[in-house]
Formats: sequence, structure tokens, C-alpha cells
Amino acid sequence: MPLSPDEQKILEEIEARLAQEDPRLVHTVTNTSLYAHLVRRIRWSAIAFIVGFVMLMMFPVALWIAAAGFGVMVGSSLLIYRYLKTLGRDQVRAIQRSGPFSIAAILTRMTERFRQRPSEPPDH
Repeated sequence: MPLSPDEQKILEEIEARLAQEDPRLVHTVTNTSLYAHLVRRIRWSAIAFIVGFVMLMMFPVALWIAAAGFGVMVGSSLLIYRYLKTLGRDQVRAIQRSGPFSIAAILTRMTERFRQRPSEPPDH
């Protein structure tokens, strides 16, 4: 439902005041998309996974460090899975245009695998 002219005028006034009060926020919001935000979070989660793996390899030093590392790995894996599922189909199509060997294309393939449901159970 479109906004009435009065509502549109109020919205424009709010936007103008926000731009005057916090121009950095306006710049950040206009230049950041959901896709960029999710990719940034996926990168941080991947770094956390690597840190957790290094902590896991410290099990000869201290078992509690290894256990904490395993927890970090599980948590970051779950975050990556959640962020990949959040990516929409439009973002997936945009990623596919960036080339087959880019990190974005790899994330796209992983996202597609998460979204596909097996039609038949595998034979054993």
C-alpha cells in the first residue's frame, strides 16, 4: 500500500533529520547491503573456526583448551550454516556472476547444497 502524501512528507523529514544528526550512519546504511553484511559475518566465523582448530590442536598442552577449541569450532560452524541459509536467491545469483573460483562462488555452491533436499534416501 503506497504512502499518503502527508506520510511521505513526514518520512522525508525524518530522513533529513537523521542525515543531519548522524551522517556516518546514513553513509553506512546506504553503502551496506544484507549480502555484504552476511559475507563479512561468514568471514569472521571462518576465522573463528580456524582459531578453534588451532586451539583443538593444543590438546597435548591442556585438555581444557582443546575442549574450548572444539566448542568454538562447533559454534562458528553453526553460525556459518545459519548465514548461508539466510542468503536469498537474488544474492546467490549475484554471487554466481562473480566467477567459478571466487570465494563468493564457493559460498554459493555451499548454499545451494544446504537448500537442496534429497528426494530419495541414499542406498547403502
